[in-house]
Amino acid sequence: MLNKFRGVTPDVVILIVVISILIWIGAFLEPHPPSSLDFENRSMPLFSLLLSITGFNALVSVIAAFFLVLLTAFLLVNFNTSVFFIGARTFLPALIFVLFTGLFPEQQMMNPVLPASIFLILALRRIIDAYKAQGTAYSLYDAGFLLSVGSLFYANFIWFGILLIAGIALLRTGNLREIVISLLGLATPWFLVFGFYYVLGKDLNGLNELIRYNLSGKESGFALSRVTIAVLIIDTIILLISTANLITVINKKKIRSRKTFVLLIWAFLIAIGTVIFVRSVSVEIFWLAAVPASYFISHYFVFAGRRRIIPEVYFLILFLGIALTQVLHHIQ
Repeated sequence: MLNKFRGVTPDVVILIVVISILIWIGAFLEPHPPSSLDFENRSMPLFSLLLSITGFNALVSVIAAFFLVLLTAFLLVNFNTSVFFIGARTFLPALIFVLFTGLFPEQQMMNPVLPASIFLILALRRIIDAYKAQGTAYSLYDAGFLLSVGSLFYANFIWFGILLIAGIALLRTGNLREIVISLLGLATPWFLVFGFYYVLGKDLNGLNELIRYNLSGKESGFALSRVTIAVLIIDTIILLISTANLITVINKKKIRSRKTFVLLIWAFLIAIGTVIFVRSVSVEIFWLAAVPASYFISHYFVFAGRRRIIPEVYFLILFLGIALTQVLHHIQ
């Protein structure tokens, strides 16, 4: 089974799309509006705009979220194809990410973290583009800009701005100009939003309060079922095994690949750190954590799986765990 998904043939793409539909079919049949998890309440400007485009319709929102998942899956594969840091062309990152989206059935709706995950991948790519760039790496400005735009969907995404500093430390020589332009990129979308509010005579104090509420005032909370907790523990163990395997071989990789994986580790640690230390962050952060996690597990399945039967078992467990979570959630 795992051997099939390691391939890059068109039928693998079709299989991933079919699996995606099966994982989301429960959400299509029983769509929930973003308001059911308080995502509509005092949402950030761009997410409010996105909700208005979907007409606040539950089914339309779920369908739009599904297509954003497919777009994220495509970008995951495209990132590896362009940088080639895993060391093999594979659709596994897309499949693993799609599977992760079924881990929390209650979250299968339009939410602000989903579009932010797209901007995370785009920003990571622009940070990596700074590697060995001649002169000033202006791609760092682009990365900051993309991260900032993502925070206009999901305010706590701004913490991923730490990736800019990590990227400069990993890929560059600590040029002060590059630090400044990356921070300018981070600030530009916010200047534009505040300028837009000012020109149109909108309530700037209300915008400040909205930002404060989303960053620190919003109380997070989410109850997990026993099945979800069990599957989450199993998936975490698989992730830890995959990460440990990556760490043992990371120094054997080419410099650019090694630095890409280190940056992904930073992204994962930031996601974990925010859920621990920022009270307004809850289980929705898994959309962002799933991006680096998909690469770690894919790397393990691509290479370790060629030598052992155990990765095949892990892959099957990952599959069955998500299926069980979905089935039990929708029959209860």
